[in-house]
Amino acid sequence: MKPRSLFLAVITILLLPLGASADEGAHFANGLKIGEVTPNSAIIWTRLTKHPERNIEGTPFPKNKDKKRRSLSYDDLDSMEGAVPGIAGEVRLVYREAAKQGDEVKGQWFGVDGDANFTRQFKIEGLKAGTSYEVTFEARSASGEKTASVKGGFATAPADGVAAPVSFSVVTGQDYPRRDDKANGHQIYPKMKELGVDFFVHTGDIEYYDKAAPFADNIELARFKWNRLYSMPFQRDFHNHTASYFMKDDHDTLKNDAWPGQHYGDLTWEDGLKLFPEQVPMGKKTYRTIRWGKDLQIWLVEGRDFRSPNNMSDGPNKTIWGEEQKQWFFETVKASDATFRVLISPTPVVGPDRGNKNDNHANKGFTHEGDELRAFIASQRNMFVACGDRHWQYVSVDPKTGLREYSCGPTADEHASGFKEENRSAMHRYLNIKGGFLRVEVCRESGEPKIAFRHHGVTGELYNEDVQIADR
Repeated sequence: MKPRSLFLAVITILLLPLGASADEGAHFANGLKIGEVTPNSAIIWTRLTKHPERNIEGTPFPKNKDKKRRSLSYDDLDSMEGAVPGIAGEVRLVYREAAKQGDEVKGQWFGVDGDANFTRQFKIEGLKAGTSYEVTFEARSASGEKTASVKGGFATAPADGVAAPVSFSVVTGQDYPRRDDKANGHQIYPKMKELGVDFFVHTGDIEYYDKAAPFADNIELARFKWNRLYSMPFQRDFHNHTASYFMKDDHDTLKNDAWPGQHYGDLTWEDGLKLFPEQVPMGKKTYRTIRWGKDLQIWLVEGRDFRSPNNMSDGPNKTIWGEEQKQWFFETVKASDATFRVLISPTPVVGPDRGNKNDNHANKGFTHEGDELRAFIASQRNMFVACGDRHWQYVSVDPKTGLREYSCGPTADEHASGFKEENRSAMHRYLNIKGGFLRVEVCRESGEPKIAFRHHGVTGELYNEDVQIADR
């Protein structure tokens, strides 16, 4: 079946149109984010801002050593360093195949949502598989004057039957205070772009609500931290041009090791669930599976929404994933005929982790479900786990099942901590208390499919490589 023509593509607005009432210029200090890319669709996110850049000359946040991690009061957040205030206005999405200079699809003008941080998301459908697209957002104020534009691009996933080479990167744990380039953001982003990736996965802890400068124990401060981080030039440029999938974990849902029903200051669990899909391109469900050609399928799972309390006694009723998601995972994995299958988890499945933790499947508190998942995944041919959450890089092999897990490590060396070289065990095939990223590449050599897991440092240096040949 031939792909549908670009002219049959459809733009679906993901939020109800709102009127614009701005009397100031509207800008794109947060750029755009391209998410949930499939062979024939994508979701494009943007936000309108009062100024073209964050408030570089603003007032620094004062030190706050409150033991309960409660925020201070700020009379004017827009005056603080890094502030990126939003503004009402309208946006229009324009896109086309990169190879077709004259043919473009122009969407309608829609108002950004002032109740959702002045953001707007569009789903475009009817795209061609394995094809590069260019996208442009245009902004206009209430007067109807066009005030700014931002350009980006991405490539759709190859069709299921196409044995195309694919590469992607996986990261975890980033925040504004621990960025390693104060002016531009995190160094890993231009390095990943230089190495080349078809798509990117953030496993969560994208921001830390419960870390200082400022502590974000209310919606306004939580949004402030998202806006500030994604106004950084490195992050903004990368996401303008890279297909991405975002997952959440504890710190960007509420607070450390959070579970349903809790709160953090004035920030409720419901607030946390509302904020995440507001800040990133996201479909109806936060767990999903995406096929990238004949040789790769990935699973992105939800680790917070359905979990039991961490302090509940372990047993068959204690869960991180929830029964519905777990059955979906078993069924879709069994149905897949992709050569390589990779579970990307916000938290470890294999570990090892520290003995004082009790928040993931590698911990004693979730042994029952952890054993169930490890046994199932290990029984599948050519299936691996990539995980986030831990602030160090590793490759480990479960001694009971042989399941291999690759921890990507945090986004900056300053963020690397929590484990030591003397904790190395027989499970480890690689261990490094460093920041950076995991880059995964699937390709064929002389017709033989192979998958390579490569750990890189923050400036792109190769720390470790683990190549697996497909078991046919």
